[in-house]
Amino acid sequence: MNLFPTYLSVGFEITTLLTVFLFYKSTAKAKTLIILLLVWLGLQCLIALSGFYTKTDSFPPRFVLATAPALLFIIGLFVTAKGRRFVDSLSLKNLTILHTVRILVELVLYGLFLSKAVPEVMTFEGRNFDIIAGLTAPLVYYFGFIKPVLNKKIILLWNIICLGLLMNIVVIAILSAPFTFQKLAFDQPNIAILYFPFIWLPCCVVPIVFLAHLAAIKQLTNQKNQAD
Repeated sequence: MNLFPTYLSVGFEITTLLTVFLFYKSTAKAKTLIILLLVWLGLQCLIALSGFYTKTDSFPPRFVLATAPALLFIIGLFVTAKGRRFVDSLSLKNLTILHTVRILVELVLYGLFLSKAVPEVMTFEGRNFDIIAGLTAPLVYYFGFIKPVLNKKIILLWNIICLGLLMNIVVIAILSAPFTFQKLAFDQPNIAILYFPFIWLPCCVVPIVFLAHLAAIKQLTNQKNQAD
């Protein structure tokens, strides 16, 4: 039995693969990384389809298995010399246009709200303003890199603000999920992320978007310091 409309599931699968592809382009086509990402997506697909994440009364929640590895990987990139070199090698221009996928994510979340799989607070009609990052990304991409009229300070500020928007919805999503520490949306918990393909949002899409901002902030800060 399908818990979600097919168009939402397929739409989000496409959104995830598009996110991975845009990140791949920012890495100067690092084939090993793309293979690891696809394996990770496949593994999380199998785990989610088994129903493993739907048991939510444990502490820490089983959901940690979907999020902790990606977070630890990102931390590893910033605390190791090789990782920092990789971060500095990422294309700032491609990292910027990557954020357009957030428009698709927000549309999917709204569809999931209508399907009673996430609360309204997680949508742009609630407290989720992340779509602003997606809508402004093409403008920053064009005026920052194609017809450069935006200086690096403005692009840095945009990344910081949009990182804040991302963290806002991440906190809302976690507190709305049916875990033992749920604080929001008891009438309609955030259950979509416990199932495939929406498990790909916290295990892949959000970490990539998070890393894209951190890498951009690091690069832009380094450029600013060098200019000073």
